[in-house]
Amino acid sequence: MFLFTDFIASVLEDEKIAHYSKVVEERAFFNYRDKSHIASIKGVDANYLLVNNIDTAIYIGEWLDKNAIQTVVIGNGVSSTLSLGAYDFIESLKVYVPKPGKGYISNPNTAFSQINLQPIGVFKLTEELDKKYVFSHLELAQSLLNYKSNQISAIELKLSPSVDENEFLEVLQNKLGSSFKIETREQLNAVFHKMLNTENLVSYLVFTLILIIALFNVIGAIVMMILDKKENLKTLFSLGASIQEIKRIFILQGFLLTFFGLLIGLFLSIAFVVLQKEYGLIMITAELAYPVEFSLNNVVIVFFTILILGFLSAKIASSRISSKIIH
Repeated sequence: MFLFTDFIASVLEDEKIAHYSKVVEERAFFNYRDKSHIASIKGVDANYLLVNNIDTAIYIGEWLDKNAIQTVVIGNGVSSTLSLGAYDFIESLKVYVPKPGKGYISNPNTAFSQINLQPIGVFKLTEELDKKYVFSHLELAQSLLNYKSNQISAIELKLSPSVDENEFLEVLQNKLGSSFKIETREQLNAVFHKMLNTENLVSYLVFTLILIIALFNVIGAIVMMILDKKENLKTLFSLGASIQEIKRIFILQGFLLTFFGLLIGLFLSIAFVVLQKEYGLIMITAELAYPVEFSLNNVVIVFFTILILGFLSAKIASSRISSKIIH
């Protein structure tokens, strides 16, 4: 917790910062009927959607309404644990947080601040985040935690598109000093991003294995062609072509077969990614399209992986050409 002072406000006026949002976050105890769950209540201001468009992940209900302070948006994991949906006007969602103080709790009935809330939306992102967060208005979270109007837990930033993230974070850290901890979204969700990176690596290895198996077809096709053109190879050899030169013919043929197949595959896959990103051809829910992102690095990796494996398969197939076949 810290105070949002004029100094911090002046630092955030930097033109490299597109938007920022004040946040209050604290662990709380949630109770609905006979079920309970511990999660984080996260109070956000009106600028939050400019920083993080989480409203696109809502599949039931809607985002927070500024005119309805006693409302929250809950994660799908919280919803499942508590068997709670949106717009349940019969029973409220009860939230408890410990009151600030020191020493032992002598009276549990007065040791917690409690408030009744109404969920109006359910979002779905990742399993970890869905179980962790319940979003509320900033003022409500401050009131629940006995914070003053200028007391907050964190500030979330969205940088302008052309800004170098690492360079700006270093400058911002120098301005604010060592008492402030600055982290990127990737650092905040290190476990999730590590899982994604591992998943990408495993996917690459699995599809590379599938590609290797598929390239056996290329090897088989070239070998069959070598056997079919056996008489023509003898003619080439009689005209003065060496065995190495004849091998290079089939290596080139196999390489070109792989190359043109690669171009067609890349064209179709890139076109699909662009169309999915623009029009959402495949949907996870009625409102949420399957997320895709075009990465030039991935295209380069796929390009060279297929070219290298295609060249090796053609070389392996051409190794069947020997003096026994030609003579």
